[in-house]
Amino acid sequence: MQTLISQRSGILALQRGEDVKTAALHGDELNGVKVLQEAAARYDPAEIAGTLVLLHVVNVPGYLAQQRYIPIYDQDLNRSFPGKERSNTAERIANAVYKRFIEPCDYGLDFHTSTRNRTTMYHARADMTDPEVNRIARAFGANLILSGEADPGSLRSVATRNGTPTITIEMGKAHRFQPPLIKRALDGVESVLAELGVLPGESVDWPGWRRVIDSAKEKTWLRADRGGLVDMRYDHPLVYEGDAVCRISDHFSREETVVRAPFTGLLVGVLQNPVAAPGHPLCHLVGVDGETLAEIEREIETGEFTEEPWA
Repeated sequence: MQTLISQRSGILALQRGEDVKTAALHGDELNGVKVLQEAAARYDPAEIAGTLVLLHVVNVPGYLAQQRYIPIYDQDLNRSFPGKERSNTAERIANAVYKRFIEPCDYGLDFHTSTRNRTTMYHARADMTDPEVNRIARAFGANLILSGEADPGSLRSVATRNGTPTITIEMGKAHRFQPPLIKRALDGVESVLAELGVLPGESVDWPGWRRVIDSAKEKTWLRADRGGLVDMRYDHPLVYEGDAVCRISDHFSREETVVRAPFTGLLVGVLQNPVAAPGHPLCHLVGVDGETLAEIEREIETGEFTEEPWA
């Protein structure tokens, strides 16, 4: 389930000058699969200066079962890199993928969505202290970049540490295609290829505005303290300290709990399933500094922030 595009069509050339793109490390995350399908059809191997390695589906067992993790054993493939040749299922898959496809490449783009029943704002995640990671993250053109190290065992963490600078793109919901986000991601791919000289005739895209937020800054998952029906309440992903983010009510609307933002920030992930139990995550809130806040407020005022960022 991979498409390989090179100057020698259909041949995987294990030399430098390669760029790898991966999707469906979690088997239910489908937006990235469509991005890579479209990318495979878009570029003529004779017209690119380098090699593209497109891994549409990394977690094949999870993809076929339409599950996030490796079926039966419930293993997270994106916490199993670089893997081991003789270990559990997830680590064997991770090892084969890493050794054969990731390690020989120069740069990596890893596409993800939220898990089921949630949605994620379109953004990139990258360790911006790494100069080459910084370079491709900015070239990709997402308005929002969360800067920080990736989780141990993730593809992004291991690849970047071992010399293949990699960024993660988070985009929308699981179990579906979302055309507006897919188009933006395809434009981002083309912009990165232009930056790296793989598409010499193209230019690097400017998203109009961009903010880099240190993921070590204030952030939290707001969780339900009581069960009930959740009604999300916000006009924009930007919320201010004390704003009502959602309300949780019982089935007779006799009792209602208002969940408020503990600090000013961006809702980068929100619950979609309105049924919640105590402890369920409701939204992922990331704090912003004064400069970022002012920039986003300007974008809201001028209408640049009107598109639903979760599409």
